[in-house]
Amino acid sequence: MMNELAHVKQSTAVECRGVWKIFGSQTSAAIEAARSGQYDKDQLLAKFGCVAAVANASFSVGEGETFCIIGLSGSGKSTLIRHFNRLIEPTSGEVIVRGKDICKLKVAALRDLRSRCIGMVFQQVALLPYRTVLQNVMLPLEVQGKPSGETRAKSQAALETVGLGNWADRYPRELSGGMQQRVGIARALAAEPDVLLMDEPFSALDPLIRKQLQIEFKQLSTKLKKTTIFITHDIEEAIRIGDRIAIMREGRIIQIGTPEEIALHPVDSYVADFMEGVSRLKLVKAHSIMQPALAEVLNGNSASSLSDFPTVNINANLEEMIDLAIAKCAEKLAIEKDGQIVGVVSRENLLCATRAAD
Repeated sequence: MMNELAHVKQSTAVECRGVWKIFGSQTSAAIEAARSGQYDKDQLLAKFGCVAAVANASFSVGEGETFCIIGLSGSGKSTLIRHFNRLIEPTSGEVIVRGKDICKLKVAALRDLRSRCIGMVFQQVALLPYRTVLQNVMLPLEVQGKPSGETRAKSQAALETVGLGNWADRYPRELSGGMQQRVGIARALAAEPDVLLMDEPFSALDPLIRKQLQIEFKQLSTKLKKTTIFITHDIEEAIRIGDRIAIMREGRIIQIGTPEEIALHPVDSYVADFMEGVSRLKLVKAHSIMQPALAEVLNGNSASSLSDFPTVNINANLEEMIDLAIAKCAEKLAIEKDGQIVGVVSRENLLCATRAAD
């Protein structure tokens, strides 16, 4: 909770405020029952014939942040992401995009928001088979009514961005699955949206292609600084792509945090199960496991003696620290930030950090 509250103070691009989505004919009665906490998902279905797909979702996404939402099938993640361009209307709550409550927008304003501010990439990219790759990418700009010369130039530039500049005159049938997904991303980028919504865009691809696209997308999002909400069921994908991760279960958000925070401090066994088997070697950083330098001094070491330990940067990962400790036969490592020693990591700290969460 503290991390989320701290994040709100930063520049916010997208925000959910107490969003509920109840499917069924008795939504008013069902939402009151759900809010009371006396009914779980199965009981709501049995008593009211309603399904709580999203239950009281609240979070913010910062400008330029990639925010991953992960959960099992039926957890509500794909329903939730469709609230950000109002493909689905919330039963209750507010959805704020760039300072506007989009639930209050009239039809024309909503259409303009979708065409100019928000780009979306689905799992099934749905390219039009009778249009060339370039013509597919041009679609959102044509919807905006942009001049044909500008539309073509921006679309070609978007294809260059995803590495398909030489494929502009080909047709979708001539492309592999991974290339088609790149076209889908280019189509979303061509309109220069403020926010990207990505609903499991790589999940249908082969593992090697999926990993390659994950790496490419991370590099692209870092370069373009696009605010992105990314849906996935794969924790490795979420860790590889996301700045922060939200884990959903039965419509509720269970935990929000950086991959490192969630790996080190899962809130319950459900979250721990998600992180089971995830290697911590590149995930956990020195700043999370170090003892402050002052504490080391109070334990009997002088401030000057700390510099005798092998030194690593505060953002060094476990793998780097373990390699250094082995190479130097060191019992402790000094942690450095901006030229100052700020902490110490012992071999015991390293061993404990490599253990899977209980």
